[in-house]
Amino acid sequence: MKIFNLPDLGEGLQEAEIVEWHVKPDDDIAADATMVSVETDKAVVDIPAPYAGRVEKLFAAKGEVVRVGAPLIGFEGEAADTGTVVGELEPQHAAAPVAAAAAHRAAVRATPAVRALARDLGVDLAAVKGTGPDGAITSVDVRRAAQAAPVAAEELRGMRREGEELRGMRRAMAQRMAEAHAEVAAVSIFDDADIHAWLPQTPILVRLLRALIAACRAEPALNAWFDGKAGSRRVLDEVHVGIAVDSADGLIVPVLRDAHALELAALEREAQALIDAARARTLPPERLRGATIALSNYGPVGGRYATPIVVPPTVAILGAGRIALRPVALSDGAIVAHRLLPVSLTFDHRAVTGGEAARFLNAVIAALQRAE
Repeated sequence: MKIFNLPDLGEGLQEAEIVEWHVKPDDDIAADATMVSVETDKAVVDIPAPYAGRVEKLFAAKGEVVRVGAPLIGFEGEAADTGTVVGELEPQHAAAPVAAAAAHRAAVRATPAVRALARDLGVDLAAVKGTGPDGAITSVDVRRAAQAAPVAAEELRGMRREGEELRGMRRAMAQRMAEAHAEVAAVSIFDDADIHAWLPQTPILVRLLRALIAACRAEPALNAWFDGKAGSRRVLDEVHVGIAVDSADGLIVPVLRDAHALELAALEREAQALIDAARARTLPPERLRGATIALSNYGPVGGRYATPIVVPPTVAILGAGRIALRPVALSDGAIVAHRLLPVSLTFDHRAVTGGEAARFLNAVIAALQRAE
C-alpha cells in the first residue's frame, strides 16, 4: 500500500479536521484531483491526489482531527509515500460546501460550524436562504429557520451533546488565548471619548482606526513587538492593525497592513473587505500575521468596557465599547447629555510603562473627540 500522509499545510499548522472525503475505497482518482477537504484554524483547503491510482484505505473519518505527518489515505501499490508536502494548498471559500459529489458542491454555502449548528437544530440548509457574503448561510440564518419549527427545534436542543471537543478555529483560539494569558503581564486602563461633535453617519470603525494610528505616532512605544525570552523590544514605524472579528467559527484577527499609509476612503474600504473575508474564511495566510497592534470594536455587539487579551509579540490592544448618551458636566457647571464612546486599553507591562499607556490613550481620545 502506498501511504500518503497529511502534508505540511504551512503557517506552523500542526493538524486539520476532515471536512469531507471526495473519494472512497476502490475509487480510481486522477493525479491532482481533489481527494479530501480539511479545515484548519485559518481556512478550508482541498488536498489533491499526489498521483493517479486506486484508493485502498481512508485512515480518518469525516470530523476526525489528523496531525501533520499522520497517515491520511492509502493507494494500491507497494511503495510507501510520506506525502509531507503537496505544493501550495490554496485556502478555499469556507462557505463553499464540500459534498461527496463534486456536482453538488455549489448547492449550499455554509461553514462547518454552521453545518454543525444546523444538524443540532434539525434545519435543512437546502431550504435556508443565506444572508452572508456571496449568499453564505450564517448561524443567524440557521437559528431563524429553527424558530419557524419551534417544537422540533426545542426537542433537538435538549439532545445536544455536552463537553464537545473544540475543533479548527475555536481550538486554535483557545490555545492562543491561554498561552497569551500565561505570558503577558496585562494591565488595562479605561476612559471615555466625548463624540458629541461627530457628524451624522460617521463610520465608527474608520474613526477608531484613525485614532489608533494617531496614538501610535504620539506614543510609539505601544506599536511594538516584545520578545519575552530574549527580553528585547522592537518599536515599529509601520502600523499594521490586527482587527478582531467575531465569526460563527470563532475569533479571527485579520491584519490591515500599512494602515498609516491609507487615505480615509481606502482605510474604510480595505478594513471592511478584510472583515468580510475573515467571516467568509477566504483570507490568505499572509493577511493573518504581522500585526503591530490590535483593535477590538466590541461595542456594536455589547459591553461598555473590557480587558482584551494582548497576543505576543504585540504589546497592546485597544477596545471600543457601546456608544450611549450619558451626562456630561460642562465648564460652566451645566449638565448635558452627550454621546460617549468608552475605550479600554490593555497593554503588556513588561514592555510598556503606565505613563506610556496613559499618553497613548489620551492621544486616542483626543483624536476621537475631533469633529472630523
